[in-house]
Amino acid sequence: MIQKPSIPKGTRDFLPRQCAERQYIFDTISSVFETFGYARIETPAMENLSTLLGKYGEEGDKLLFRILNSGDAFSGIDFSRYRTEGEGLEYDSKALSLKTCEKGLRYDLTVPFARFVVQHRNDIVFPFKRFQIQPVWRADRPQKGRYREFYQCDADIVGSESLLNELELVQIVDTVFRRLGIRVSVKINNRKVLAGLAEACCFPDRITDITVAIDKIDKIGIEAVKQELAGRGLTPEAIAVIEPVLSLSGDTASKLEAMRTVLSGSEIGNKGLDEVEELFGLISAAGISSPVEFDLSLARGLNYYTGAIFEVKALDFPIGSICGGGRYDNLTGIFGMPGLSGVGISFGADRIYDVLSGLEKFPSSVLSGPKVLVANLGPAETAYLLPVVKELRDNGISCEIYPDAVKLKKQFDYAAKRNITYMIITGSDEMERHAVNIKNIVTGEQKEAPMDCVADLVSCMY
Repeated sequence: MIQKPSIPKGTRDFLPRQCAERQYIFDTISSVFETFGYARIETPAMENLSTLLGKYGEEGDKLLFRILNSGDAFSGIDFSRYRTEGEGLEYDSKALSLKTCEKGLRYDLTVPFARFVVQHRNDIVFPFKRFQIQPVWRADRPQKGRYREFYQCDADIVGSESLLNELELVQIVDTVFRRLGIRVSVKINNRKVLAGLAEACCFPDRITDITVAIDKIDKIGIEAVKQELAGRGLTPEAIAVIEPVLSLSGDTASKLEAMRTVLSGSEIGNKGLDEVEELFGLISAAGISSPVEFDLSLARGLNYYTGAIFEVKALDFPIGSICGGGRYDNLTGIFGMPGLSGVGISFGADRIYDVLSGLEKFPSSVLSGPKVLVANLGPAETAYLLPVVKELRDNGISCEIYPDAVKLKKQFDYAAKRNITYMIITGSDEMERHAVNIKNIVTGEQKEAPMDCVADLVSCMY
């Protein structure tokens, strides 16, 4: 029995139309990055596991795609060394995995970027502004808006602690989504505020547990978050401190005032509030058109964030975060280059695609095929038109010759399906006059043009 072809769950094929639509997203985002002075880099799809492990928290480490060592990865392994105590043939899977898998597919673009900065520190100029548009992989459970292979579009600045960098990233977000025609809201918090909250509830060493739980609030709700906090060892008194903070409402000023009281005894918490206040002052002065909110329930569960954190959601389409990021002060230190602060954002191109598709926001120009189809009426006519085809292409006008001399109706149908607007139809009469016929197959308009004026006429027509 012939096996039905398929692809792994959480991955997708893309048809030509989808590729054109996706390229529109990539081009829009990259053009904004370049406008703000960012330079493009690329890194390998795979990294050493030592580079990736421990950078994404306990949840993130579980979602890493690990690559089995080349050849017979299990050859020569003494499995008895990995046996666990107890009955049955049970093994320490974590230790065994590290022995058989030394590489993994990148989980995001930020950690590889930190590795890149350290490795190429003598070849780049600081502050270093880079952007990167490449795929990443996560062993997540596939569902609507969540894929195992997807593209990220990142912009980062390293080598500066100025909050003007955070402002610039908010401006980039605002500009990108205005150009794409997507209404969004931007949510901002600060990991120092969350660290202060951990101190306020007398669990300063449980910041990771607290942020991992809070990060799930949109998925599971406040009651389930409280249960998870309790399961992670927080007392009812500690949870009673955290709960009202997560549901705090009002404008930025009132939230800051309330949090000054909650974090009155926390130096790091108040430093975070100072940064939030300064950043929102800059945002107000910059005239950002998208709504920006100080959201104390925003945690972003990645371990490497140390300051401002961002999350962006579409206002008119039900999907998760379509952009996020934050400041990281210690990431390059893990790779032997301490003291280099950075901040960045990541656009989820695949979710942005789903939003644009669902809202039917792709411009019609994205979906057009070649501008011109040259009809094939036979070998003599085709040979006559080859110089015309060359002239059109030399003038930047996309065109193609129908490969077979079939009925014109079939060629018209092909042009319509490819969203081709113009057809050049030339028979023996036009050849005698050294001319061609150009027909707009949408309006039916038809013009005759001399051989040496075809490119100029087509340019004027569209």
